[in-house]
Amino acid sequence: MLEEVERWLGRRSWSVADRPLDRILAAKHGTSVSVVLPALNEEATVGEIVRVIRRELMTEAVPLVDDLVVIDSGSTDRTAEVAAAAGARVVARDAILPRIPAVPGKGEVLWRSLMVTEGDVVCFVDADLRDFSADFVSGIVGPLLTDPGVDLVKAMYDRPLGDTPGQGGRVTELVARPLLNLHWPQLAGFVQPLGGEYAARRSLLERLPFPVGYGVELGLLVDALHTVGLDALAQVDVGVRKHRHQDGQALGRMAAAIYRTAQLRLSRGHLVRPRLTQFERSEAGFTPRTFAVDTEERPPMVEIAEYTHRRVA
Repeated sequence: MLEEVERWLGRRSWSVADRPLDRILAAKHGTSVSVVLPALNEEATVGEIVRVIRRELMTEAVPLVDDLVVIDSGSTDRTAEVAAAAGARVVARDAILPRIPAVPGKGEVLWRSLMVTEGDVVCFVDADLRDFSADFVSGIVGPLLTDPGVDLVKAMYDRPLGDTPGQGGRVTELVARPLLNLHWPQLAGFVQPLGGEYAARRSLLERLPFPVGYGVELGLLVDALHTVGLDALAQVDVGVRKHRHQDGQALGRMAAAIYRTAQLRLSRGHLVRPRLTQFERSEAGFTPRTFAVDTEERPPMVEIAEYTHRRVA
């Protein structure tokens, strides 16, 4: 590990206990905080996440979060209804920036969320978390309110796979961590580089391109490093993250998108074949199925006319 990274680990890696809520609130000083939950068919979990945030971080005694938004990216279940009943502001992905047709993907939803939030600090939280703790929000928002030199904070945590501790995050260990260590060794200290829980200053997010799919977390982290430098990035230990795990083929598609995102940042060149073929066993034997790998990115939000006009207004 680079000496620079070792020093960064000692200076920019914290525990949620390092910043009690009263200290965070005292440092807020009118800084607004928006929490965004990107959601697709998450009726089983999104309601409890919303209720915990409203109950523990959006009260008169603890006014940490100013706006809680669920961006529904086309759910076919009761996600939107459940989220609204729990107290979230629910916005349909396709209703945001209708001039630009939406494409599937988590990064697309996060990018569009900048159009419908006002917070000086924007906090992203995945909507499939179980046994959710408000620490996932306060922990990563805290450094942004108490330290003006920090621009982006990732959550770090244990990720059990079923009942087995420490075995989650398979794409992180097999794809993302090797890529970062080999090509962006300054980012080797991040425990969960692909984690979906992170907070950042709007002034940074609006200047970054957003890969539309699974590559969004790696892309934002790499681009943030080049935009503001390692010392402006941080991570906070928030405990244990429990969520729905995807099957091996879905992880393969995720890995391909992440590799593509890295490749584009390494070369800014042409991706020769943005396809991934996987195999499924059927009665006739193994059947190939080919999927497109995300090849599109959204430009920095400050380049979008509607966003610029809204900010001026």
